[in-house]
Amino acid sequence: MPAGADRRRAQVPHVTARADGTRSPQADGSRPARPWDRVWPGHVPRSIDYPSQPASWILLRNLPHFADRPAIRVVDPDTAEERAALTYAAVASQARALAAGLQRSGVGRGDRVAFFLPNSPALVASYFAAWLAGAVGVPCNPMHRSAELEYQLRDAEVSLLITSRGLHPAAADAAAALDVPVFVAPVEPDGGDARVPAGASPWTELLAPPDDLRPVALDPDRDLALLLYTGGTTGVPKGAMLTHRNLVANTVQFATWYGFAEGGETCVAALPMFHSGGMAGAMTVPLYAGATLVLFPRFRAAGVARAVGRYRCTRFFGVPTMYAAVLNLPDCRDYDFASLRACRTSAAPLPAAVKTRFDDLVGREVLVEGYGLSETSPLALANPVGRAKAGSIGIPLPDTDAAIVDPAGAFVPAGEPGELVLRGPQVMRGYWRRPEDTAAAFAGGWFHTGDIGRVDEEGYVQIVDRLKDVINTAGYKVWPREVEEVLYAHPAVQLAAVVGIPDAYRGETVKAFLVLRDGAGGVDAEAVIAYCRERLATYKVPRAVEFRDALPMSGAGKVLRRVLRDGARAEE
Repeated sequence: MPAGADRRRAQVPHVTARADGTRSPQADGSRPARPWDRVWPGHVPRSIDYPSQPASWILLRNLPHFADRPAIRVVDPDTAEERAALTYAAVASQARALAAGLQRSGVGRGDRVAFFLPNSPALVASYFAAWLAGAVGVPCNPMHRSAELEYQLRDAEVSLLITSRGLHPAAADAAAALDVPVFVAPVEPDGGDARVPAGASPWTELLAPPDDLRPVALDPDRDLALLLYTGGTTGVPKGAMLTHRNLVANTVQFATWYGFAEGGETCVAALPMFHSGGMAGAMTVPLYAGATLVLFPRFRAAGVARAVGRYRCTRFFGVPTMYAAVLNLPDCRDYDFASLRACRTSAAPLPAAVKTRFDDLVGREVLVEGYGLSETSPLALANPVGRAKAGSIGIPLPDTDAAIVDPAGAFVPAGEPGELVLRGPQVMRGYWRRPEDTAAAFAGGWFHTGDIGRVDEEGYVQIVDRLKDVINTAGYKVWPREVEEVLYAHPAVQLAAVVGIPDAYRGETVKAFLVLRDGAGGVDAEAVIAYCRERLATYKVPRAVEFRDALPMSGAGKVLRRVLRDGARAEE
């Protein structure tokens, strides 16, 4: 047993309410009512004193007590068999060695270092090495093509790129166009991918003795930790500027809300960690709490189901499509999910039918929906554990304000739809070198999410849909999520997406794209439309249904409505 492992707590440390019980104002200006105070979870303080620390502290704080505890178990994605294991001491040593090498290569405070890597110990080390070296991390989607990667590297003005042998072909052209040095890290546990392609340097050349690392004095409130690229509400990808305080505050908020037990958690790490949701749910929050990550290089439903039982995993943070895939396993009830505690889903709306079926699979309520964005580090709202409402993203985290506003920025009454706006310690500083976009996003002192929501009488927020996804048909507004919820309740439907397509008479009409469950037969478009007609107003009923073997997904597991919409309109 590692030193200090017996010092488990029901809640992670460094979380204390201020003595007067007040909350720090996040910005000047008026505040909406806070009806969620009546349903506030008893184990969560309303305000937290966040440590003034750089993001590297999230890992290093565990060394006095959990140095010998396994931090990462790399598993085979299909069989869940362990392929490699690293302790907290080993992960920290690797991060220090990489940070020292970055400094030796000329990387200094505020310089940008890009990671173009799949889920792996090398990606974890790269995050923490950048922070230890005083640099700004720029995680890149491993699904990017060369042109997409080049845009991100150019916009961020990166100094150095870390990638893998498998991803080097895409990285090479992008880096060459910008004259950015490339280092190739092994991501396979057996080191079989260690050979370095021409034009790149081996990871080993970047590593330096950990003791050579020079401490960097950082201002957590001002210094950037990450540039997370996002499309935001509109337009081309933009770099969300997240400070060290943003990341530390949100990590503490996240771990506190879900009641992480220090040194007592084992977490499925299958979310892609280049993305904000995976970075937090599969890396920073578990590592902060001294947990063991069961690390999947890529998601496989059967592998995750096996891992939960084999390693007695306590947390499985994912996206709705992951839980749907587990539920679609023909033998899903043969696996043991009894060890799971509260599991958060985000990134896309959680269909009520998926929540009901997954909770039933585990035998009690564990799946609760939360809400976050790259711009909010990411978690901003979450359902209280034990008081979750299906179809709701929950209530704001400690020190976080949320409101629903009309186009003029005025608060709207409970139950009325409007744009969700936020403010809190996890909200970004702004968009990288885009002052006009930043000003628009923070109009009125609140961050405008671009999501349409409504608040009920208890303060629970329901996302109606993305502002840009609303369908206007014959003068009526149709929210795709409402139609998708009905489709997900159909016993034959595994995945659903609804978009608006041009219509000469109505302006737009509703089209549904469906993936059916394995073995589902006898379902055609007419049957689906009839099913919806019994449950929806006439103008909301899909007038076209297309069946597919798969739906386009982002690297974070979101169904890409935009791709479906653009493809459907191109066919018109």
